[in-house]
Amino acid sequence: ICLSDTYRQSSEPRADGVAADAGSRLLWRYPPRRMEAEAIRDAILTVSGQLDMQQGGPGFDLFEPNTNYVKVYNSKRDFVRDDFRRMVYQNKPRMQLEDTFGTFDCPDAGQVTPKRTSSTTALQALSLLNSPFLLQQSQAFAQRVEQSAGHEAQVDRAFQLAFGRPATPDERAEAVKLVEQHGLPMLCRALYNTHEFVTVR
Repeated sequence: ICLSDTYRQSSEPRADGVAADAGSRLLWRYPPRRMEAEAIRDAILTVSGQLDMQQGGPGFDLFEPNTNYVKVYNSKRDFVRDDFRRMVYQNKPRMQLEDTFGTFDCPDAGQVTPKRTSSTTALQALSLLNSPFLLQQSQAFAQRVEQSAGHEAQVDRAFQLAFGRPATPDERAEAVKLVEQHGLPMLCRALYNTHEFVTVR
């Protein structure tokens, strides 16, 4: 399968293909899709250099601990190294979604879900822009990138880490302006919030 022409084809659109099959139902190109919640979180941690690749052992919790008689689920606002494992190790409570990644169609663990839905909502954009987790990881991403000398080198490194490609001249020029006006963490935060970052193409 991996060596087939269909599997290896580009996701770039062509006018004739879009006219005949805009939804790519016939697989004339690789259909771009947004990553699942778990993959987005793991990608954010990978780019910031914070992902803990430890395998096995107990899971981690994305909710604040409490000793109430009835469990109260408040999403964490402060994160430590133990919270940076792959999301497959998250202790997933039933019928409760974590604030940031629950908006990305993360399924309810109390229901049978044969196929995950994929929606696009304003809450997703707001979560990726303003959540405490994203703010913290933007800082870590910036610290990883600032070792490069000069704003242009930092921008190039950030684009390479986030997208796996160099910045175009126009992107580099605009990104350098953003860094000069608002700092490197703002650029890192913006890259996390791009369509290119959360989409598999």
